[in-house]
Amino acid sequence: MEKNYFSIGDAAKQVHVTTETLRHYDRIGLVKPSRVDAHSKYRYYNAEDLVRLNTIHALQQMDLPLQEIKRVLEYDDLEKIIAFLEQAEQKADEKIAALRYSKSKIQLARADYEKKLHGWQASEGIFTKKFPKRVIMLAEPVEKITAADLWSYQRHFYQRLSNEQKDQFAFEDLAGVYRDNFSARYFAVCTRYAEINGLKTLPAGIYLCADCTEESRQETLEKLLDIAKEEYHIDPDFSLQLVVISGILQWKYQLQVYTGA
Repeated sequence: MEKNYFSIGDAAKQVHVTTETLRHYDRIGLVKPSRVDAHSKYRYYNAEDLVRLNTIHALQQMDLPLQEIKRVLEYDDLEKIIAFLEQAEQKADEKIAALRYSKSKIQLARADYEKKLHGWQASEGIFTKKFPKRVIMLAEPVEKITAADLWSYQRHFYQRLSNEQKDQFAFEDLAGVYRDNFSARYFAVCTRYAEINGLKTLPAGIYLCADCTEESRQETLEKLLDIAKEEYHIDPDFSLQLVVISGILQWKYQLQVYTGA
């Protein structure tokens, strides 16, 4: 057979489908081979056939049924075909973005379980820890902290940034809640930032810390605040609640209260 034609086996390899899929396309009139040998009945496909097959295969990845793909590709109006393919391209972009987001959450969960595998243990009781200066971005105040918001917390911050600002900012993949005397807000620790409204600098120094569960979070926070008042003689202006283990089915937190030291 001439070099410009591909056997059904070669065509299937080029498009990453099975030969039975190509036979099915032929039976339903979606893509018929350009040539069929009169004696052997072997199917042969040319370069234009491969373009059509690749397009169909890509459209199927967008969960489009074959009958709809067949109907659109039979349009005589090229503008209608272009409009349809533009919509499919937009769906592909949305699907890619969703997969990337899901991948980031899978990576986070995997990292947490790797910590457990390598012997990570939550500290027991109340302890002190020294932190450097941290610059955080605060979201708008919220009435209720929810696991769903913590799971997708970074959207609170990236939505606040213009397209130009997004390249100037990067955040630690660490969910957190900043609470002061007035409100509770989600926050993100900036690893790269520009000076804009909504940033706050957390002072360097010694913080009272405790690891806790969702159920013991409020009780543990009250203990930390009491110690700050009784032993450090300060009334903390704020507290931090960070998710330190984000397993698939459970959350654990580390609470931090600045001692002024």
